[in-house]
Amino acid sequence: MNQFTKAVKSLAAKYNETSLILRIAIGLLVGAALALICPGAVWLEEFGSLFVGALKGIAPVLVFVIVASALAQGSSKLDRRFGTVVWLYMLTTFVAAALSVVTSKLFPQTLVLAEAATADVVPQGLGDVMHTLLANIVSNPVASIMNGNYIGILMWACLFGLAMKRLGSDTTKNFMANTADAVSTIVRWIINLAPFGIMGLVFASVSDNGLSIFTQYGRLLLLLVGTMLLMALVINPLIIFIYLHRNPYPLVLRCLRESGLTAFFTRSSAANIPVNMSLCEKLGLDKDIYSVSIPLGATINMDGAAITITIMTLAAANTLGMEVSLPAAILLSIMSALGACGASGVAGGSLLLIPMACSLFGISNDIAMQVVGVGFIIGVIQDSVETALNSAGDVEFAATAEYHQWLKEGKPLPDFMA
Repeated sequence: MNQFTKAVKSLAAKYNETSLILRIAIGLLVGAALALICPGAVWLEEFGSLFVGALKGIAPVLVFVIVASALAQGSSKLDRRFGTVVWLYMLTTFVAAALSVVTSKLFPQTLVLAEAATADVVPQGLGDVMHTLLANIVSNPVASIMNGNYIGILMWACLFGLAMKRLGSDTTKNFMANTADAVSTIVRWIINLAPFGIMGLVFASVSDNGLSIFTQYGRLLLLLVGTMLLMALVINPLIIFIYLHRNPYPLVLRCLRESGLTAFFTRSSAANIPVNMSLCEKLGLDKDIYSVSIPLGATINMDGAAITITIMTLAAANTLGMEVSLPAAILLSIMSALGACGASGVAGGSLLLIPMACSLFGISNDIAMQVVGVGFIIGVIQDSVETALNSAGDVEFAATAEYHQWLKEGKPLPDFMA
């Protein structure tokens, strides 16, 4: 028994010593291989379900305790760095929508409309989306944590933290700090098991879908993914360069590798919040700032969602033979950007905001929901790339705002950015 215990401990030590990225890559290859060799082993999918479920479960608690603890201890200063982060989130979401108009004009797409999709809640206008967003701010705090409503979680965490700061003793503040550290430790344990989760997610994706999604809607999918890659690899680095006057690619590629990769497979910005917070810590960012900006980014930094809404809407207009004027395209970009900020509060994410954008051109809800149906067909790839773009951008611009302030103060940037 002692020999067995030693062997297990030795194996665990080697596992922990190996780079997490390398372990994830191995899990990815193993998952794909198992899907091709033994596609009937559906029990492997449980690894992916458990991993995503654990991240989604802990993320709301993590955000609440970290924000509340920071404010209770009086160390949180949401200074101009936070304003810069919010500005970058909103700016890039609009730029993504505008970029989608350009790529759609260069490579116009039409659709083979599928069966109409069904949904319980489909927003009919921008007012409905903004109403949902505002309603989420004052949602029940317990319900916000249970449902992953991060706008509500942030609001209640701020109020709770400020109240604890005013009323609490040093013992209470220490308890809050210890609780935040304990939850952060649990998050690190979960992330350490990411290779097994990725293996299960890849197995499920490859065994269920294969390559069939690349046939009928290949050109549309190529336009969506191409625009998202253009945003991730050209536009976002350009914006970062304008702020930092440094080569942006070390930061961009690191965020894509350590945040975008897990987001691609989990397909959930909420599930990736713990991963992003861990990455921000590695980048040396101020915990008081990123503990608020990262969950906020999961709600309002929606470059991928803006691209999806814009391109799918223009494809619907092309299918119906409509000419979209420049003023209408600009209005669509604004509506897509604002609507995308409410995507996380709507069941079904960005796809169910397509009818809202279609209404701008008088496209009927029946036709718009058929466009949503097409979106669900290609969603395996589209949603994965969209989430990777959104999630990596959350960290990129949190870091950009922080490093921009460092440069103003004459502080040196981390070695990888020098």
